Amino acid sequence: MAFLFDSFESWKEYSIDNKQSLTTVVLDYELEQKGRSHEETLKGLKAAWEVMKSAVNSGLNEDMVSRSGMINNGAKKVYRHPTAVLSIEFQRLVSRALAAKEVNSCMGRIVAAPTAGASGIMPGILFTLQEIHQIDDDMIIDAMLLAAGTALIMEQKASIAGAVGGCQAETGTAAAMGAASIVHCLGGNTDQIFNAIAITVQCMLGLVCDPVAGLVEVPCVVRNASAAAIANSSAQIAIADVSSVIPVDEVIEAMGEIGASMESRYKETAQGGLAATKTGQAIARKVLIHDIEILPDGN
Repeated sequence: MAFLFDSFESWKEYSIDNKQSLTTVVLDYELEQKGRSHEETLKGLKAAWEVMKSAVNSGLNEDMVSRSGMINNGAKKVYRHPTAVLSIEFQRLVSRALAAKEVNSCMGRIVAAPTAGASGIMPGILFTLQEIHQIDDDMIIDAMLLAAGTALIMEQKASIAGAVGGCQAETGTAAAMGAASIVHCLGGNTDQIFNAIAITVQCMLGLVCDPVAGLVEVPCVVRNASAAAIANSSAQIAIADVSSVIPVDEVIEAMGEIGASMESRYKETAQGGLAATKTGQAIARKVLIHDIEILPDGN
C-alpha cells in the first residue's frame, strides 16, 4: 500500500526506508489512491504549469478590472514602476503573484494551488525562480509534486480552506508549498525543505480571512504577493541550514489549533476584519446594489 500523507516525519521516514525521493512517494500515492499512472500525473502537472504561466502573462498584459472595481490592473502598475524597492527580481516576483491572482478575481483561468484564493502564489514563485536560476520545466514539475505532498499533509493536520482555518490556511499553505519548491529546486535536502515549510507557516500563523464584500479580491490579491515574498525569505533562511526550532509537524498542528479557535467572523464570512470597516461595508452595499440592478427583468 502506498504511503498515506498524514505527517512530514513519516513522509521522510518512508522515503528513506524505501529508498525513494519525496516526489516519487507522491507519484506512487497518485497511482494507488487516484488510479493515475506516473505519466498521467506528470502530464497533468505540465498542463497546470502552462496555465500558471499563462495566468501570469495574462495578468501583466491584459486588462484586469474586476466587476466590483476593487481590482484595477495593479500587477501591471507594480511590474512597470520605475522604482524597485529591493531589486528588479523582487519587483517581478511581487507583480507576478499579483498578476495570476488578478486573473482569478477577473474570472480568468487559473490553477487552484491549493485554492483559488491563493492562486497567485505558486505561479509568481515558480515563474520567477525559473527565470533567475534557469531551472528547466522538468525540475519545476518535480517541485510541484513536492508541493502537492506538502498540501496533502497540511490539509490533514490543519486545513487549506479559509472558511475553516482563516487566510493562514489558504495563503499560508500556498506559501509553504512555494518555499518547499524553492529549496527543492536549489538542491536543498529534506530537512531544509521541511524547515522552509515550518518557517513560512510560523510567519503566517493567525492570518484571518476577511474578504471585503465577500469577494476574493481585497485583501486577497495583495496577500498573494506578500505570501510569495515570505516564501522566498523562508527558503533563503532554511537553505542556509537555519532550523525552524519547532518541528514542521508541530507547526502545522499549531496552525490547525489556531484555525479551530478563530471566531467565525474571521473565516471567510465577510463579517470581521477589513470587511467590517466603514469603507468595507460601503463597498459591500455598493456591490450588492450593482448586482441587483444588472439582473434581467423578471428575475
